[in-house]
Amino acid sequence: MDRRRFVQHSLGAGLLLAGAGRAVPAAARTLTGARTLPDAWGLQLYTVRSLMARDVERTLASVARIGYGEVEFAGYFGRSPVEIRTALEAEGLTAPAAHLSLEELRSGFDEAAAAAAEIGHRYLVVPYLGGSERPGNDGATGSALVDGYRRLADEFNGLGARCREAGLMFGYHNHDFELEEVDGLRLLDVMIENTDPELVTYEVDFYWLVHGGADPFDYFSRYSGRFELCHVKDRTEDGEMADVGAGVIDFAAIFGRSEEAGLIHYFVEHDQPGDPMGSVRASFEHLDALDA
Repeated sequence: MDRRRFVQHSLGAGLLLAGAGRAVPAAARTLTGARTLPDAWGLQLYTVRSLMARDVERTLASVARIGYGEVEFAGYFGRSPVEIRTALEAEGLTAPAAHLSLEELRSGFDEAAAAAAEIGHRYLVVPYLGGSERPGNDGATGSALVDGYRRLADEFNGLGARCREAGLMFGYHNHDFELEEVDGLRLLDVMIENTDPELVTYEVDFYWLVHGGADPFDYFSRYSGRFELCHVKDRTEDGEMADVGAGVIDFAAIFGRSEEAGLIHYFVEHDQPGDPMGSVRASFEHLDALDA
C-alpha cells in the first residue's frame, strides 16, 4: 500500500459518533457531523522558536492576533515565569502545557512545578527521549529493550504522582521510534499499558503517528481517553511536514473521534516551517474553516 492510500485508509474510515456516554471535554464544542473541536486552537511555540528567541512579547502578540487562544511552551527564552505570565495575560493567551526534557524533570522537578504554577500550566510534557534517556541506548534488544520501556513507564508513573501532588498532569509526546515492534509488542503500547491513566496522559503527534505506520483510530479505540493533548501536524504524500491542510492527513475525520481519544488541547506544530508566522497563520485558517 503506498503512502497516500495508507493515510486515506487510516484516516478516512469511520465518522461515527465515538465514545457515546462519555463526557465531552470541558474545553470543546460539538459541531455538525459529531466533530468535537476546541474552544480555542493552540500553538506549540517550537514552531516559531526563531521569532521567540528574538522577541517573546511581540511573537505572542502576533500569535494572538491570528486567533490562537492557547500556546504550549518549549523553553522560556530567558524570561522568568512572572514575565511569561505577564506577556500571556497582555494578549489574552493561556499556556496549558510546557515541554521539558526527562532530565530536566529528574533534576529540577520542584523548579519546573513552581514555574508551572506561576504561568498557569496544567501539564508538564516530556517531548522526546534522547541519549541516555531512551531505553536501548546501551544496545539492549528484544525482551531487554521491552523491559527498559516498562521501567521507563514506572518512572513516568512516579513523575505523574509528583505532578498530581503539585496540581499538574504528566504527559509524554510520541515520535515514530516508539512505534517499533519488538518481540511482537509496539513500544508505545508498552508505555501506555504500563502507565496509570490517573497519573500519565499522552500527547499524540499525528504526523509522527502516521509517519511511523500507525492508525490514530486504532489507538483511540484501544486506549480510549488516554490522549488529552495533541499536535496537529500535517504530512505530505511523500512524508514531509506541512502546514495543516496542505498535507494528506484528514483532521476532520480525526476530530470526529476526539471524544473517544479524550482530546482537550490541540496544538498546531510544524518543526521546520520556511515562514514560521505564515505557517501558523495558514494552519489556523484551515482549522478555523472546520467551524464554518
